[in-house]
Amino acid sequence: MSDPANRLRGEAELMVGGERIVLRSTFAALVAAEEELGSLFDLVERAAGGRLLLSEIVTLFWHVVRDRPEHLTRDRLGEGMMALGLAGVTPALKILLMQILSGSDSR
Repeated sequence: MSDPANRLRGEAELMVGGERIVLRSTFAALVAAEEELGSLFDLVERAAGGRLLLSEIVTLFWHVVRDRPEHLTRDRLGEGMMALGLAGVTPALKILLMQILSGSDSR
């Protein structure tokens, strides 16, 4: 199990299958997500308009998992997110979207 999320760095966490998954929006992770999802600005706009697809959330989360365990697959992440439901996933999504919009000062 990884260390808890550091909110001062804009990290978020999910419990997936009884395991803490920490999400951290590094530059490299966001670039990888953008290569697959398209513009992050468009992603944020879709989220604000309630048009963000579940597959897009899974993809974003997949790319920003900090210290991804070898046994975690994208499908397992998605299944774990479905077990939490949208209400359980939304707090972490909001943290990541705020990081995308405002950046961080994590010197």
